[in-house]
Order: sequence, then structure tokens, then C-alpha cells
Amino acid sequence: MEAAAAAAGVQLGSSKPQIATQAEMAEERVPIAYRDQCAHLLIPLNKCRVSEFYLPWKCEPERHAYEKCEYELVMERMLKMQKIREAQAAGKVKGGATIGVPLIPSTAKLA
Repeated sequence: MEAAAAAAGVQLGSSKPQIATQAEMAEERVPIAYRDQCAHLLIPLNKCRVSEFYLPWKCEPERHAYEKCEYELVMERMLKMQKIREAQAAGKVKGGATIGVPLIPSTAKLA
């Protein structure tokens, strides 16, 4: 993946900075799977959820901010992957070698 990203001129990683430190996230018991660039918004959301007994109509501003941050991260990853795929397609059209692993191996019988 790194070679494909380099060939496409795409930098891996997010453009958003990591605001919450690992120590803060560990102290607030944020699960490892949720320790991303939006964890700084998840910490107050979880505090609000606990104080409001997880009522779904409470903590809406915090939840909206967290979900918007996650959505932006997903969209950023999708755009980067689209650029990588376009670069791979341009390489195939020009007759260059493909970058990465093909989804369907050339040994597969498609008949």
C-alpha cells in the first residue's frame, strides 16, 4: 500500500492532528480501537453519556461533533484511496506494471 501511495503522490496518514495524548486516552479508558484523531471529542462525549445515564436525546452536540469528525476521517481516507486507484488505472492504461496485489489472481479461472 505504501508503494502504491508513493507512486500516486499521496501521503499516508491523516491531515488531522492527534490532540488527545495516549496518557489521557488511557486515563479515560478509551478503547484502543477508538484512539484516533477524534478521541479528544469522544472523551467528553463518554463523560456526558455516563452523567446522563446514556439517554439518547442527551449529549447531542457532543455526539454530533464526534460523528462529524469520524465522517471527515472516513471521507479523507476514501479520497486518498481514490487517488491511488486512479494512479493504478493510469499505470495499467499506459502499459506500465500494476502496483499492489490484484483482487483476482491471474491464475483464477473466470469462465
